[in-house]
Amino acid sequence: MKPEIFDQKFKDGSTFRASDSFVRKFLHGVLSWSLRKATQAAQKLPKDWEDQCEQSFFRKAYSVKENDIHARLYVNSDQTQLLYAPGNRMTYAETGSKQVAIVGMDEKRAFTLLVSVAADGTVLPFQAVYQGKTKLSLPAATSPNYNDAIDAGFKFVFSGTKTYWSNFGTMCAFVNEILAPYFEATKLELSLPPQQKSLWQIDVWSVHRSKEFRTWMRTNHPNIIVDFVPGGCTGVHQPCDVGIQRPLKLSMRKSYHETIVNELLTEFDKGNTTPDLKDTLGVLRDRSVRWMWNAYQALSNKDLVKKVCLGSQPEVRTGSYLRRHLKDVSFANGIYQ
Repeated sequence: MKPEIFDQKFKDGSTFRASDSFVRKFLHGVLSWSLRKATQAAQKLPKDWEDQCEQSFFRKAYSVKENDIHARLYVNSDQTQLLYAPGNRMTYAETGSKQVAIVGMDEKRAFTLLVSVAADGTVLPFQAVYQGKTKLSLPAATSPNYNDAIDAGFKFVFSGTKTYWSNFGTMCAFVNEILAPYFEATKLELSLPPQQKSLWQIDVWSVHRSKEFRTWMRTNHPNIIVDFVPGGCTGVHQPCDVGIQRPLKLSMRKSYHETIVNELLTEFDKGNTTPDLKDTLGVLRDRSVRWMWNAYQALSNKDLVKKVCLGSQPEVRTGSYLRRHLKDVSFANGIYQ
């Protein structure tokens, strides 16, 4: 059945017609939509994702309340792939061109960056995982900003495999070298006892939920409560995925392009009109340290991180959850304030 508006006649005898101008005004004025270039595939959320997220929030709320977990002791971590030479899907070409080639579209070389944020707005040191089996696979100590990164607590590790993906070994190293020391130092600053619980939120990646890793966590770090983001809900319920990875990658891309432009200008100043850009794996790997350091600086904004942590709770964004359920619950440590 067609809507009644199509049968309605106006004073001049005309009927409604969805003209191009009407559609444009409706899309822009009412829906606030505009044509945009796709940045990612549409995420397939579970049909009951809202219920799963609410249950997840209940679990965290219970852990926070029952264990008096301070905002600084609630951390979310997430891995992301970073290309050494991030290209752009758009370029200038002759009008009417049928085929447009873009440099960097086939770039596969990358590394994994493990990013973590605390609910009070703190950004923890990064762990970068590089493909390889020895220290020769890591950035050189002479890399730009290498000392800054090391002083800030960054950890550069090799995967020990033929890929650059995180694995059981690199995850254990992250907990031992970054997460646990952060929790222990924070407890000292807050004058909390060593047995004080902390909350660590991660996704349900196979390594995270493996019996091997969960057993290792219970044995070696019993005071860290591991909370899993519901499967398929990372895009709406995981702080790092919701609002940290985008500015991180934007900063990394900007730093990469800045490096390329500076290299080109340097060669031009030397009189080289046909410079050959250095893009070997070793060179790019060393440059990645500066890019990470710049991204770390850009993310070290507590207001931004706290906003992201709050925004990753769909039921909290609407406010209805808080009004219905949390009137008599006091988050003494202000995680969601």
